Amino acid sequence: MTTFKRDFTVEWGDCDDAGIVFYPNFFYWFDCTFQAMVRSVGLNQREVRSRFGAVTPLVDVGATFRSPVTYDDVITVYAEVEEWADRRFRIAYTVKSGERLVATGFEKRAWAVYTPEGGIKGASVAPEFKAYFQK
Repeated sequence: MTTFKRDFTVEWGDCDDAGIVFYPNFFYWFDCTFQAMVRSVGLNQREVRSRFGAVTPLVDVGATFRSPVTYDDVITVYAEVEEWADRRFRIAYTVKSGERLVATGFEKRAWAVYTPEGGIKGASVAPEFKAYFQK
């Protein structure tokens, strides 16, 4: 899959007392970008659940912050599934404001299916799901 991108405008409430973005917002923007990427291929979380009986919980996340952003800055979050394992996949993120590198990060998501008792358990990523992102 080619790199997916999504723009965000930094709002006043995204910033801390120092006037820069409070770091947890990057993880929110990563998740929003992942959800938009899923929608871009014609799926959403309800569809993943109904079609595959699965969810994609986070099992690891990380970020490296390179340059601050402040109120009213426009950032672009770039996302790409960079690695597939049997039961997990990793999404790489790059955040820029114009040409300036702001942050890099990742999410590692598991593929989990529902059990008869209503819980979830790890399972192999459905090949059909994977195919949406390997085009």
